[in-house]
This record gives sequence, structure tokens and C-alpha cells, in this order.
Amino acid sequence: MGDADESAEKAQQIRDKARQLDERARRTEDPGERERLQERARRLRERGDRKSEAEDTRGRPRPM
Repeated sequence: MGDADESAEKAQQIRDKARQLDERARRTEDPGERERLQERARRLRERGDRKSEAEDTRGRPRPM
């Protein structure tokens, strides 16, 4: 597996984890925990997006 494939896989794992955190936030009844989970998910999504953008600058086509 090449570096680009590994980076794309890692970015997808980060986005998947963010979705899991969003789900947990929706299910929790504790407002503080909900906010904490939502913030963590937001940071992970941004990290995944940055990894995807880094891939795009290496000549890979952007997914539609």
C-alpha cells in the first residue's frame, strides 16, 4: 500500500470516528458530555478534512 493510500485510509478512519462521536453525543442525556463529544467530533472532522486536502495537493483527484 502506498503512502497516498495509507493517508486516505487514515483520513477515512478519522471521519468514521467523528461520526461515532456524533452518534454518542446524540444518545447522551448529559449536556456537558454532549458538548464535549460534539467538540471532539468537530476537531476530528477538521483533522480528517486536512488530511484529505493534503492528499488533493499531491495530485490525487478530489472525490465527488
